[in-house]
Amino acid sequence: MYPFPQDGPVADPGLRHRRAHTEVVIRDAAGDPMASAEVTVRHVGHEFGFGASAFEFIPLATGALEGDDRELYERVSDLWLEVFNAGTLPFYWGQFEAERGRTATEALTATARWLRDRGVTLKGHPLVWHTLTAPWLDELTVPEVEAAQRERIRREVAEFAGLIDTWDAINEVVIMPHFDKYPNGITRLSRELGRIETVRLAFDEARSANPNATLLINDFDLGFGYDALLEGLLAAGVEIDAVGLQTHMHQGYRGEEETLEIIDRFARYGLPIHFTETTLVSGHLMPEHIVDLNDYVVDSWPSTPDGEERQADELTRHVRTLFSHPSVKSFTYWNAWDRDSWLGAPSGIIHADGTPKPAFEALRRLVTEEWHTPEQTLRTDDQGRIRVEGWRGRYEATAAGRTTQFTLAP
Repeated sequence: MYPFPQDGPVADPGLRHRRAHTEVVIRDAAGDPMASAEVTVRHVGHEFGFGASAFEFIPLATGALEGDDRELYERVSDLWLEVFNAGTLPFYWGQFEAERGRTATEALTATARWLRDRGVTLKGHPLVWHTLTAPWLDELTVPEVEAAQRERIRREVAEFAGLIDTWDAINEVVIMPHFDKYPNGITRLSRELGRIETVRLAFDEARSANPNATLLINDFDLGFGYDALLEGLLAAGVEIDAVGLQTHMHQGYRGEEETLEIIDRFARYGLPIHFTETTLVSGHLMPEHIVDLNDYVVDSWPSTPDGEERQADELTRHVRTLFSHPSVKSFTYWNAWDRDSWLGAPSGIIHADGTPKPAFEALRRLVTEEWHTPEQTLRTDDQGRIRVEGWRGRYEATAAGRTTQFTLAP
Protein backbone atom coordinates (compact mmCIF):
# COMPACT_ATOMS: atom_id res chain seq x y z
CA MET A 1 0.00 0.00 0.00
CA TYR A 2 2.81 2.41 0.87
CA PRO A 3 6.06 3.04 -1.02
CA PHE A 4 9.40 2.00 0.30
CA PRO A 5 11.21 4.84 2.14
CA GLN A 6 13.59 5.59 -0.73
CA ASP A 7 10.59 6.36 -2.96
CA GLY A 8 9.30 9.10 -0.65
CA PRO A 9 10.56 12.59 0.23
CA VAL A 10 14.29 12.86 0.80
CA ALA A 11 16.44 15.29 2.73
CA ASP A 12 17.65 18.36 0.87
CA PRO A 13 20.86 19.89 2.26
CA GLY A 14 20.17 22.95 0.12
CA LEU A 15 16.96 23.57 2.11
CA ARG A 16 15.06 24.70 -0.97
CA HIS A 17 11.84 23.45 0.64
CA ARG A 18 12.35 25.93 3.49
CA ARG A 19 12.61 28.98 1.22
CA ALA A 20 10.14 30.83 -0.96
CA HIS A 21 9.64 34.06 -2.88
CA THR A 22 6.69 36.30 -3.57
CA GLU A 23 5.67 39.69 -4.94
CA VAL A 24 4.09 42.22 -2.60
CA VAL A 25 2.26 45.36 -3.68
CA ILE A 26 2.95 48.28 -1.34
CA ARG A 27 0.00 50.66 -1.04
CA ASP A 28 -0.51 54.10 0.46
CA ALA A 29 -3.27 55.16 2.85
CA ALA A 30 -5.70 55.52 -0.04
CA GLY A 31 -4.98 51.98 -1.20
CA ASP A 32 -3.05 53.02 -4.30
CA PRO A 33 0.23 51.29 -5.27
CA MET A 34 3.33 53.27 -4.24
CA ALA A 35 5.76 53.52 -7.15
CA SER A 36 9.50 53.91 -6.52
CA ALA A 37 9.04 53.77 -2.75
CA GLU A 38 11.72 52.66 -0.31
CA VAL A 39 10.58 49.61 1.67
CA THR A 40 12.12 47.96 4.72
CA VAL A 41 11.42 44.21 4.90
CA ARG A 42 11.77 42.26 8.15
CA HIS A 43 11.50 38.53 8.83
CA VAL A 44 9.39 38.30 12.00
CA GLY A 45 8.49 34.61 12.30
CA HIS A 46 9.36 31.15 11.00
CA GLU A 47 6.91 28.80 9.31
CA PHE A 48 8.78 25.82 10.78
CA GLY A 49 7.87 25.05 14.37
CA PHE A 50 10.87 25.53 16.65
CA GLY A 51 9.21 24.42 19.86
CA ALA A 52 9.70 23.38 23.45
CA SER A 53 7.57 22.19 26.33
CA ALA A 54 6.29 25.27 28.15
CA PHE A 55 5.17 23.76 31.45
CA GLU A 56 7.55 25.95 33.46
CA PHE A 57 5.70 29.15 32.57
CA ILE A 58 2.48 28.25 34.41
CA PRO A 59 3.56 29.86 37.72
CA LEU A 60 4.85 32.93 35.89
CA ALA A 61 1.73 33.39 33.76
CA THR A 62 -0.63 32.87 36.70
CA GLY A 63 1.11 35.38 38.96
CA ALA A 64 2.25 32.78 41.48
CA LEU A 65 5.83 34.10 41.73
CA GLU A 66 7.43 36.96 43.61
CA GLY A 67 10.86 38.45 44.14
CA ASP A 68 13.91 36.48 43.06
CA ASP A 69 11.84 33.58 41.76
CA ARG A 70 9.87 35.84 39.47
CA GLU A 71 13.05 37.52 38.22
CA LEU A 72 14.58 34.11 37.46
CA TYR A 73 11.52 32.88 35.57
CA GLU A 74 11.32 36.12 33.59
CA ARG A 75 14.99 35.80 32.63
CA VAL A 76 14.43 32.23 31.46
CA SER A 77 11.30 33.23 29.54
CA ASP A 78 13.26 35.94 27.72
CA LEU A 79 15.82 33.36 26.60
CA TRP A 80 13.12 30.83 25.69
CA LEU A 81 11.25 33.34 23.52
CA GLU A 82 14.42 34.19 21.59
CA VAL A 83 14.48 30.78 19.92
CA PHE A 84 11.09 29.09 20.31
CA ASN A 85 7.90 29.95 18.43
CA ALA A 86 5.85 26.93 19.55
CA GLY A 87 5.04 25.60 22.99
CA THR A 88 3.47 22.46 24.43
CA LEU A 89 1.25 22.73 27.52
CA PRO A 90 0.43 19.82 29.90
CA PHE A 91 -3.02 18.26 29.89
CA TYR A 92 -2.12 15.07 31.76
CA TRP A 93 -5.51 13.97 33.03
CA GLY A 94 -4.26 12.94 36.45
CA GLN A 95 -2.93 16.45 37.04
CA PHE A 96 -5.50 18.42 35.07
CA GLU A 97 -8.46 16.75 36.82
CA ALA A 98 -7.07 14.84 39.80
CA GLU A 99 -10.45 15.21 41.48
CA ARG A 100 -13.37 14.64 39.16
CA GLY A 101 -15.00 17.91 38.15
CA ARG A 102 -12.15 20.14 39.41
CA THR A 103 -9.94 21.07 36.47
CA ALA A 104 -6.87 23.24 35.86
CA THR A 105 -8.62 25.08 33.03
CA GLU A 106 -8.13 28.53 34.57
CA ALA A 107 -4.37 28.18 35.05
CA LEU A 108 -3.76 26.69 31.62
CA THR A 109 -5.95 29.29 29.93
CA ALA A 110 -3.92 32.06 31.56
CA THR A 111 -0.67 30.39 30.52
CA ALA A 112 -1.85 29.80 26.96
CA ARG A 113 -2.87 33.45 26.62
CA TRP A 114 0.43 34.61 28.09
CA LEU A 115 2.33 32.58 25.51
CA ARG A 116 0.04 33.46 22.61
CA ASP A 117 0.44 37.17 23.37
CA ARG A 118 4.18 36.64 22.92
CA GLY A 119 3.77 35.05 19.50
CA VAL A 120 3.87 31.40 20.53
CA THR A 121 1.73 28.78 18.76
CA LEU A 122 0.39 26.22 21.21
CA LYS A 123 -0.21 22.49 21.44
CA GLY A 124 -1.97 20.55 24.19
CA HIS A 125 -0.45 17.25 25.36
CA PRO A 126 -2.12 14.72 25.60
CA LEU A 127 -5.87 14.08 25.41
CA VAL A 128 -5.62 10.29 25.84
CA TRP A 129 -2.78 8.50 27.63
CA HIS A 130 -2.58 5.58 30.01
CA THR A 131 0.21 7.16 32.06
CA LEU A 132 -0.60 10.05 34.42
CA THR A 133 -4.28 9.46 33.78
CA ALA A 134 -7.02 10.35 36.27
CA PRO A 135 -6.83 8.03 39.31
CA TRP A 136 -10.58 8.10 39.81
CA LEU A 137 -11.01 6.16 36.55
CA ASP A 138 -9.94 3.06 38.50
CA GLU A 139 -13.32 3.06 40.22
CA LEU A 140 -15.28 3.09 36.95
CA THR A 141 -16.39 0.32 34.63
CA VAL A 142 -14.96 0.27 31.11
CA PRO A 143 -18.14 1.81 29.58
CA GLU A 144 -17.97 4.54 32.24
CA VAL A 145 -14.28 5.13 31.48
CA GLU A 146 -15.12 5.48 27.79
CA ALA A 147 -17.90 7.99 28.50
CA ALA A 148 -15.63 10.02 30.79
CA GLN A 149 -12.79 9.97 28.24
CA ARG A 150 -15.06 11.13 25.44
CA GLU A 151 -16.43 13.93 27.60
CA ARG A 152 -12.93 15.00 28.67
CA ILE A 153 -11.73 15.26 25.07
CA ARG A 154 -14.73 17.30 23.92
CA ARG A 155 -14.50 19.61 26.93
CA GLU A 156 -10.81 20.48 26.63
CA VAL A 157 -10.72 20.83 22.86
CA ALA A 158 -13.87 22.99 22.79
CA GLU A 159 -12.89 25.20 25.72
CA PHE A 160 -9.43 25.93 24.31
CA ALA A 161 -10.46 26.26 20.63
CA GLY A 162 -8.88 29.34 19.09
CA LEU A 163 -6.21 29.37 21.78
CA ILE A 164 -4.89 25.82 21.46
CA ASP A 165 -5.66 24.34 18.05
CA THR A 166 -3.07 21.57 17.93
CA TRP A 167 -3.30 18.48 20.13
CA ASP A 168 -1.53 15.23 20.78
CA ALA A 169 -4.87 13.45 20.52
CA ILE A 170 -3.47 10.18 21.82
CA ASN A 171 -0.10 9.22 23.24
CA GLU A 172 1.90 5.98 23.11
CA VAL A 173 -0.75 3.66 21.71
CA VAL A 174 1.71 0.94 20.68
CA ILE A 175 2.31 -0.06 24.30
CA MET A 176 -1.07 1.07 25.68
CA PRO A 177 -2.93 -2.28 25.84
CA HIS A 178 0.14 -4.03 27.29
CA PHE A 179 1.10 -1.40 29.87
CA ASP A 180 1.45 -3.18 33.21
CA LYS A 181 3.37 -0.82 35.51
CA TYR A 182 0.14 -0.12 37.40
CA PRO A 183 -3.60 -0.52 36.80
CA ASN A 184 -5.31 2.35 35.00
CA GLY A 185 -8.58 3.03 33.27
CA ILE A 186 -7.17 3.83 29.83
CA THR A 187 -5.27 0.57 29.45
CA ARG A 188 -8.48 -1.27 30.38
CA LEU A 189 -10.36 0.76 27.77
CA SER A 190 -7.80 0.09 25.04
CA ARG A 191 -7.87 -3.64 25.76
CA GLU A 192 -11.64 -3.63 25.38
CA LEU A 193 -11.82 -1.47 22.24
CA GLY A 194 -8.50 -2.36 20.61
CA ARG A 195 -5.90 0.14 19.47
CA ILE A 196 -7.62 1.29 16.27
CA GLU A 197 -10.97 2.04 17.88
CA THR A 198 -9.30 3.75 20.83
CA VAL A 199 -7.45 6.04 18.42
CA ARG A 200 -10.63 6.61 16.43
CA LEU A 201 -12.39 7.65 19.64
CA ALA A 202 -9.70 10.25 20.37
CA PHE A 203 -9.66 11.74 16.89
CA ASP A 204 -13.42 11.69 16.32
CA GLU A 205 -14.24 13.40 19.62
CA ALA A 206 -11.51 16.02 19.23
CA ARG A 207 -12.52 16.82 15.67
CA SER A 208 -16.18 17.12 16.61
CA ALA A 209 -15.22 19.70 19.25
CA ASN A 210 -12.93 21.70 16.94
CA PRO A 211 -13.08 20.83 13.22
CA ASN A 212 -10.14 23.19 12.57
CA ALA A 213 -7.78 21.48 15.01
CA THR A 214 -4.57 19.73 13.97
CA LEU A 215 -4.58 16.32 15.64
CA LEU A 216 -1.51 14.13 16.16
CA ILE A 217 -0.87 10.57 17.11
CA ASN A 218 2.33 10.47 19.17
CA ASP A 219 4.68 7.68 20.24
CA PHE A 220 8.15 6.90 21.57
CA ASP A 221 8.13 3.45 19.94
CA LEU A 222 9.56 4.18 16.50
CA GLY A 223 9.81 0.53 15.51
CA PHE A 224 7.71 -1.29 12.97
CA GLY A 225 4.88 -1.73 15.47
CA TYR A 226 4.14 1.98 15.00
CA ASP A 227 4.23 1.49 11.21
CA ALA A 228 1.75 -1.36 11.48
CA LEU A 229 -0.53 0.70 13.70
CA LEU A 230 -0.49 3.65 11.29
CA GLU A 231 -1.22 1.41 8.31
CA GLY A 232 -4.15 -0.11 10.19
CA LEU A 233 -5.49 3.30 11.20
CA LEU A 234 -5.30 4.73 7.69
CA ALA A 235 -6.88 1.61 6.21
CA ALA A 236 -9.68 1.95 8.77
CA GLY A 237 -10.32 5.55 7.71
CA VAL A 238 -9.09 7.28 10.87
CA GLU A 239 -8.27 10.88 9.90
CA ILE A 240 -4.81 11.61 11.30
CA ASP A 241 -3.42 15.08 10.63
CA ALA A 242 0.21 14.47 11.60
CA VAL A 243 2.52 11.82 13.02
CA GLY A 244 4.38 12.58 16.23
CA LEU A 245 7.80 11.02 16.83
CA GLN A 246 9.48 11.15 20.23
CA THR A 247 13.28 11.17 20.45
CA HIS A 248 14.34 11.14 24.09
CA MET A 249 18.06 10.50 23.69
CA HIS A 250 19.16 10.10 27.30
CA GLN A 251 21.18 7.03 26.24
CA GLY A 252 22.93 8.72 23.35
CA TYR A 253 22.39 10.57 20.09
CA ARG A 254 20.72 8.49 17.37
CA GLY A 255 22.83 10.04 14.61
CA GLU A 256 21.89 11.56 11.28
CA GLU A 257 21.68 8.30 9.34
CA GLU A 258 19.27 6.60 11.73
CA THR A 259 17.18 9.76 12.09
CA LEU A 260 16.80 10.13 8.32
CA GLU A 261 15.88 6.45 8.02
CA ILE A 262 13.14 6.96 10.59
CA ILE A 263 11.85 10.10 8.88
CA ASP A 264 11.78 8.46 5.45
CA ARG A 265 10.00 5.42 6.84
CA PHE A 266 7.20 7.48 8.36
CA ALA A 267 7.11 10.00 5.50
CA ARG A 268 5.78 7.33 3.15
CA TYR A 269 2.33 7.70 4.71
CA GLY A 270 2.08 11.18 3.25
CA LEU A 271 1.44 12.86 6.60
CA PRO A 272 3.37 15.76 8.14
CA ILE A 273 5.90 14.67 10.75
CA HIS A 274 6.37 16.45 14.08
CA PHE A 275 9.33 15.58 16.29
CA THR A 276 7.35 16.10 19.46
CA GLU A 277 9.76 15.32 22.30
CA THR A 278 13.49 15.73 21.73
CA THR A 279 15.97 15.32 24.58
CA LEU A 280 19.77 15.34 24.69
CA VAL A 281 21.71 15.34 27.96
CA SER A 282 24.70 17.46 28.93
CA GLY A 283 25.99 15.01 31.53
CA HIS A 284 26.69 11.29 31.62
CA LEU A 285 24.56 9.06 29.40
CA MET A 286 21.96 6.72 30.85
CA PRO A 287 23.19 3.09 30.70
CA GLU A 288 22.12 1.25 27.56
CA HIS A 289 20.57 -1.67 29.46
CA ILE A 290 17.77 0.52 30.85
CA VAL A 291 14.60 -0.29 28.88
CA ASP A 292 12.09 2.05 30.54
CA LEU A 293 13.80 5.40 31.01
CA ASN A 294 11.63 6.05 34.07
CA ASP A 295 13.44 3.21 35.87
CA TYR A 296 16.72 5.11 35.95
CA VAL A 297 16.97 6.89 39.30
CA VAL A 298 20.15 8.54 40.55
CA ASP A 299 20.86 10.89 43.46
CA SER A 300 22.55 13.42 41.20
CA TRP A 301 22.88 13.88 37.46
CA PRO A 302 25.10 16.91 36.93
CA SER A 303 25.84 18.78 33.75
CA THR A 304 29.52 18.73 32.79
CA PRO A 305 31.63 20.93 30.50
CA ASP A 306 32.36 18.03 28.14
CA GLY A 307 28.73 16.98 28.21
CA GLU A 308 27.60 20.50 27.38
CA GLU A 309 29.85 20.66 24.33
CA ARG A 310 28.58 17.25 23.22
CA GLN A 311 24.96 18.34 23.71
CA ALA A 312 25.52 21.49 21.64
CA ASP A 313 27.10 19.53 18.81
CA GLU A 314 24.42 16.84 18.80
CA LEU A 315 21.51 19.28 19.02
CA THR A 316 22.92 21.25 16.09
CA ARG A 317 23.26 18.08 14.01
CA HIS A 318 19.83 16.82 15.02
CA VAL A 319 18.00 20.05 14.20
CA ARG A 320 19.88 20.40 10.90
CA THR A 321 18.77 16.87 10.01
CA LEU A 322 15.13 17.59 10.79
CA PHE A 323 15.15 20.94 8.99
CA SER A 324 16.66 19.29 5.91
CA HIS A 325 13.70 16.96 5.38
CA PRO A 326 10.55 18.37 3.72
CA SER A 327 8.22 16.05 5.65
CA VAL A 328 9.24 17.46 9.03
CA LYS A 329 7.10 20.43 10.06
CA SER A 330 8.26 21.02 13.62
CA PHE A 331 10.46 19.87 16.45
CA THR A 332 9.85 20.29 20.18
CA TYR A 333 12.64 20.24 22.73
CA TRP A 334 11.47 18.56 25.93
CA ASN A 335 12.19 20.69 28.99
CA ALA A 336 14.50 23.44 27.82
CA TRP A 337 15.27 24.41 31.43
CA ASP A 338 17.15 22.11 33.82
CA ARG A 339 14.98 23.27 36.72
CA ASP A 340 12.02 21.47 35.15
CA SER A 341 13.74 18.57 33.39
CA TRP A 342 12.21 15.11 33.06
CA LEU A 343 13.92 12.42 35.21
CA GLY A 344 16.10 15.10 36.80
CA ALA A 345 18.45 14.78 33.84
CA PRO A 346 20.69 17.66 32.73
CA SER A 347 18.71 17.72 29.50
CA GLY A 348 17.82 21.40 29.42
CA ILE A 349 19.62 23.87 27.21
CA ILE A 350 19.31 26.45 29.98
CA HIS A 351 20.97 25.83 33.35
CA ALA A 352 18.84 25.70 36.51
CA ASP A 353 20.24 29.14 37.43
CA GLY A 354 18.86 30.63 34.21
CA THR A 355 22.11 30.89 32.26
CA PRO A 356 22.26 29.45 28.74
CA LYS A 357 24.25 26.33 27.90
CA PRO A 358 26.29 26.04 24.69
CA ALA A 359 23.36 24.09 23.17
CA PHE A 360 21.12 27.12 23.62
CA GLU A 361 23.62 29.37 21.89
CA ALA A 362 23.95 26.82 19.07
CA LEU A 363 20.19 26.69 18.55
CA ARG A 364 19.95 30.48 18.72
CA ARG A 365 22.54 30.80 15.96
CA LEU A 366 20.54 28.48 13.71
CA VAL A 367 17.14 30.07 14.33
CA THR A 368 18.04 33.75 14.54
CA GLU A 369 21.09 33.95 12.27
CA GLU A 370 21.68 31.12 9.81
CA TRP A 371 17.99 30.49 9.04
CA HIS A 372 16.84 34.08 9.48
CA THR A 373 16.36 36.43 6.52
CA PRO A 374 18.30 39.65 7.24
CA GLU A 375 16.46 42.94 7.23
CA GLN A 376 16.64 44.48 3.77
CA THR A 377 15.73 47.71 2.03
CA LEU A 378 14.06 47.43 -1.37
CA ARG A 379 12.48 49.85 -3.83
CA THR A 380 9.12 49.29 -5.49
CA ASP A 381 8.73 49.24 -9.27
CA ASP A 382 6.36 51.50 -11.20
CA GLN A 383 3.43 49.31 -10.11
CA GLY A 384 4.32 49.40 -6.42
CA ARG A 385 5.72 45.87 -6.35
CA ILE A 386 8.68 44.37 -4.54
CA ARG A 387 9.99 40.82 -4.89
CA VAL A 388 10.98 39.16 -1.63
CA GLU A 389 12.91 35.93 -1.28
CA GLY A 390 13.86 34.25 1.98
CA TRP A 391 13.08 31.69 4.63
CA ARG A 392 9.43 30.71 4.75
CA GLY A 393 7.43 32.48 7.42
CA ARG A 394 5.92 35.82 8.41
CA TYR A 395 7.28 39.16 7.21
CA GLU A 396 6.61 42.88 7.58
CA ALA A 397 7.18 45.51 4.90
CA THR A 398 7.28 49.15 6.01
CA ALA A 399 7.12 52.17 3.69
CA ALA A 400 6.29 55.79 4.53
CA GLY A 401 5.29 54.80 8.05
CA ARG A 402 2.82 52.11 6.93
CA THR A 403 3.44 48.42 7.60
CA THR A 404 2.14 45.54 5.51
CA GLN A 405 2.24 41.97 6.79
CA PHE A 406 2.71 39.05 4.42
CA THR A 407 3.79 35.42 4.37
CA LEU A 408 6.44 33.61 2.40
CA ALA A 409 4.95 30.20 1.69
CA PRO A 410 4.93 27.65 -1.14
